[in-house]
Amino acid sequence: MEILSNLVAKASGFVWGPWMLVFLVGTGVFLSFRLKFLQFWRLGYALKLSLSTSTKQKLTGDISHFAALMTALAATIGTGNIVGVATAVVLGGPGAVFWMWVTAIFGMATKFGEAVLAIKYRITDKSGNMAGGPMYYLEKGLNAKWLGILFAIFGVLASFGIGNMSQSNSVANNIVSAFGVPVWISGVVLAVFTALVIIGGIKKIGATSSVIVPFMAVFYVLVGLVIIIMNVGMLPGVFKTIFASAFTSEAGFGALVGTTIRYGVARGVFSNEAGLGSAPIAAAAAMTDHPVRQALVSMTGTFLDTIIVCSVNGIILVMAMNSGLGSVGEMPSAAAMTSLSFKEYLSGFGEITVTISLIIFAYSTILGWSYYGERCL
Repeated sequence: MEILSNLVAKASGFVWGPWMLVFLVGTGVFLSFRLKFLQFWRLGYALKLSLSTSTKQKLTGDISHFAALMTALAATIGTGNIVGVATAVVLGGPGAVFWMWVTAIFGMATKFGEAVLAIKYRITDKSGNMAGGPMYYLEKGLNAKWLGILFAIFGVLASFGIGNMSQSNSVANNIVSAFGVPVWISGVVLAVFTALVIIGGIKKIGATSSVIVPFMAVFYVLVGLVIIIMNVGMLPGVFKTIFASAFTSEAGFGALVGTTIRYGVARGVFSNEAGLGSAPIAAAAAMTDHPVRQALVSMTGTFLDTIIVCSVNGIILVMAMNSGLGSVGEMPSAAAMTSLSFKEYLSGFGEITVTISLIIFAYSTILGWSYYGERCL
């Protein structure tokens, strides 16, 4: 078991090493300049377009812009928003929050590019449903079918890993801690509720995501904003800590990428999935008359996921750390850090909020990644 753990640790160190992070963020920087930073001047229109639930017959696709975005967000907003942000702050320091923001800003351009390609190169399968994503545009756009096959294989594996195992594990552990329910019961319940949705295909997944994703995101953000407003006097100190920590020697400007930048960027990418190639699979199912229109919608997913949801979580975490949480004795684990931070300001209600949100976030991610895995297969 120790050998396996070491192999996983080495693989993780390589995958999330400096060069990979430079390529991921660098691509976003390159695309931002090429697209004249449209993530700023077209964001308003993109958000307006995202709320459209039009399913006009003349548009080609399976689900509306809104349903496609919610399906992508269902897969994107998961444990990474709660546990992932806490991991970045615990291991990389408060400055990691700043680098998550940087990753998101440039990642919006990456998401835009991914979605354009997804719509442009999508196909209609034998069942009459839309199919698209990196496995198709690598083959048809880059003429590299072998890369498309590789992506599909890794996509299937990821649907069981980050799309299922890490999500269900986080749910089971939190339910045990909060309510004492055995892990096998959590597994069975998750499996049943997942089956009830995914058997209906992308239309059922899109319809379900369109209900639970807005609810869970708004609920979590509103509770977080209540905490922030209750402690608004701490905000100047919080932002000072974040920016100061982001540009210290620990951030690693003496090396290629330091601890703070590495964890901020890595967790930012893990959270918003910009450049991962997963969100374009959902984007390809959208009813749209032009690739750019859906690309603008997909771009807002990164904004909502990281700039909104992750920011609220990150600010509360740093707020709690500035109040002394984790400064005395052993630092709490990343999984416990968010619960303790919310509990610090809202007592038991705060802890329950995090537990319930984690369950819903993880469940929605399982739904989204089930579709991704099926399309890759």
